[in-house]
Amino acid sequence: MAAPKRGRSASAQSKPGRTLALILIAIVALTGGMFLSGHTTPRLGIDLAGGTSITLEAKADQGAAINKANMDTAVDIMNRRVNGLGVSEAEVQTQGDRNIIVNIPKGTNSKEARDQVGTTAKLYFRPVLAQEATGGAAATSPSPSASGSSTASPSPSASKSGSTGEKATSSSSPSASATSQGRAVTDALKADSTPSASAKASSSASPSASASTAPSAADAKLQAQYTALDCSKKAQRNKAGDGAKPGETTVGCGESSGVWYKYLLGPAAVDGTEVKKAQAVFDTQTAAGWQVTMAFNGKGAKKFADITGQLAKNTQPQNEFGIVLDGEVVSSPYVSSSITGGSAQISGSFTQDEAQNLANMLSYGALPLSFQEQSVTTVTAALGGDQLHAGLLAGAIGLLLVVIYLVAYYRGLSLVAMASLLVSGMLTYVLMALLGPAIGFALNLPAVCGAIVAIGITADSFIVYFERIRDEIREGRSLRPAVERAWPRARRTILVSDFVSFLAAAVLFIVTVGKVQGFAFTLGLTTVLDVVVVFFFTKPLMTLLARRKFFASGSKWSGLDPKSLGAKPPLRRTRRPAPAHTKEA
Repeated sequence: MAAPKRGRSASAQSKPGRTLALILIAIVALTGGMFLSGHTTPRLGIDLAGGTSITLEAKADQGAAINKANMDTAVDIMNRRVNGLGVSEAEVQTQGDRNIIVNIPKGTNSKEARDQVGTTAKLYFRPVLAQEATGGAAATSPSPSASGSSTASPSPSASKSGSTGEKATSSSSPSASATSQGRAVTDALKADSTPSASAKASSSASPSASASTAPSAADAKLQAQYTALDCSKKAQRNKAGDGAKPGETTVGCGESSGVWYKYLLGPAAVDGTEVKKAQAVFDTQTAAGWQVTMAFNGKGAKKFADITGQLAKNTQPQNEFGIVLDGEVVSSPYVSSSITGGSAQISGSFTQDEAQNLANMLSYGALPLSFQEQSVTTVTAALGGDQLHAGLLAGAIGLLLVVIYLVAYYRGLSLVAMASLLVSGMLTYVLMALLGPAIGFALNLPAVCGAIVAIGITADSFIVYFERIRDEIREGRSLRPAVERAWPRARRTILVSDFVSFLAAAVLFIVTVGKVQGFAFTLGLTTVLDVVVVFFFTKPLMTLLARRKFFASGSKWSGLDPKSLGAKPPLRRTRRPAPAHTKEA
């Protein structure tokens, strides 16, 4: 059985060129794929390319517990919000038990992204009880309209996403601002105090409605708050509706065309969590331009049909529902009939960006927790470039020191080590460039540190193999058998060492968050590549060089001189002569 085994081993050893050709073909194929994809450089992280990093802390002030499920849900919603802006390279991830880190790369409107991500309050649909322009401005244009998905908007409107729209105050549709303010508000509050809070008969909002019933203390306080509210002042806007619960009447502010409006809003009729999907669409059939379509879940569809049916009976502005996000009325479309079927359209003179922003707020506005912005760190591209330069300089210095050591100690063998390091570096670079668009890998400073550490790990594998070969030569063997006998022992040591490094990188990647994961991922990737390079490049190359006279003869400059290694001549042969008599053997 021994003879065939030796034959297979000799056959494998005689064709190291095939193995070298295989890895070279793989390098060429990966490099070609990199150029064909158009991503010829690794994607850089915020700390190298520049960008904005936002830290948000969860607050337990909305009745929801701060737990892993709610935090993961918030991360998913924030990630979809940012992606809704077209920022596919943003990173949203938890840090610890209460914090969420949002990293937004350069080239993005960071202010808009902060507004989208940092808008962390609940989203509600509230009926409008009264509204009025503040700051001395008059409302002259109609509100946006909401219609069922199967019908077109009955009339044009001029609202903007993220704003309330301009309000109609025609004589045929009296509003709170067209009458005595105190009386209109009192009538609205009286209508709101009925068992069906959102059902308001149109007569309850008319100027001639009776006000003989004295308002309660709570209504009087809310009326005074609404009367005194001036939404043109930022300090008052920020405090409007603070502490209001979903089931309570409250006040709010909204902007349209540079004019701020104040609102008296009824209890929430539909929760933002009941909006299943919203998107901005362009209507090419009716020339209505950009619209926002909404789809509700089963529970939300019933609630929305009920509230729109009740609002349709009222006169303006009490036929409007306010879309309230973070205490601000982002839109207040009116309805003319009950909207059934679980879907609706909001039409107005939207631009594409305005429609997309409103759709994002409707789709991703309802977070399970509220968040407070803790810190915002902005890294300029210039600072990131300096950090990248420093990291590359540190890597070059480390690589130079390794090369100097290899040349001084291993002499000719250092050529094998440097060629292997070059192949490992090429594979690492190409894979990093390809993994950027494939899985979103971004090269940050910790990742650069991981690549620098990998230089030492890769060099360590070469040293283990070289020392095993030297040990075989010290025992009196020539180079060719020494290379083959040293490989099984060195291979075992290399695999164990790389497995420990990969295990450490995997554990670090799993239990950490943020930039440390970049270090762990790079360390794990380069460890795997070290095994590939040693098996498919270093070992076959050593087999080929062992046949060259410079190395096989034990030249003084080869690093394998038997005399300098302490071997005692004459050298023993690994292949012993066959015995003279077979029977005796």
